[in-house]
Amino acid sequence: MTVRPTRDQSQRYKLSFTTGRLFLQSASLAADMYVRLDDWIKVREAIDSDNLLQSRASRTATRMGGELIQRLEELTDSEVALLAVVTGEERAHLMWVATCRRYTLIGEFAEEVLRERFLQLATEVLPEHFDSFIRGKALWHDELNHITSTTMQKLRSTIFLLMRDAGLTDDDGRIIPTFLSTRVHDELAKRTPSDVRLFPTREAA
Repeated sequence: MTVRPTRDQSQRYKLSFTTGRLFLQSASLAADMYVRLDDWIKVREAIDSDNLLQSRASRTATRMGGELIQRLEELTDSEVALLAVVTGEERAHLMWVATCRRYTLIGEFAEEVLRERFLQLATEVLPEHFDSFIRGKALWHDELNHITSTTMQKLRSTIFLLMRDAGLTDDDGRIIPTFLSTRVHDELAKRTPSDVRLFPTREAA
């Protein structure tokens, strides 16, 4: 496994991704609101007022609503419009990309560990691969040297939950090859580098 230095080594990793999962149900509803309102602030207000995330605790609902919007803001308007109409795998793929863009650490793990192991014909990605990845990144990101074992466990478990939610691995860590739909692939390929690189696929990135 090759762990590369972060493109911007001076930027600390955001490590708050333990809030929520991929928001697969509420993401499309929020995306549809944005298509109609064209304003994330108004979407956030609607989410809070209608309790879109169906949380019993208002503080939790507020935190999760903010997290959902921050991830969706990482998508382009055309990607959000697509998210508003897709279902199933396409929705999971778009929300995985949104999460990877929001959290550089997850994006780098997806590219440097998950995809690289797939391309090397490895059949699984396991917790020890995440631990090794973090040790490598800690050489350039000192904040990773100071996280507690409890935080490390939460980060690890959350990333593996997210990969399963996105359909990239199974419960045992076996890698599931990704087959992107044409319309999702075309949107992701508009970026340089292409965000196809965030998936275990042999499609050109």
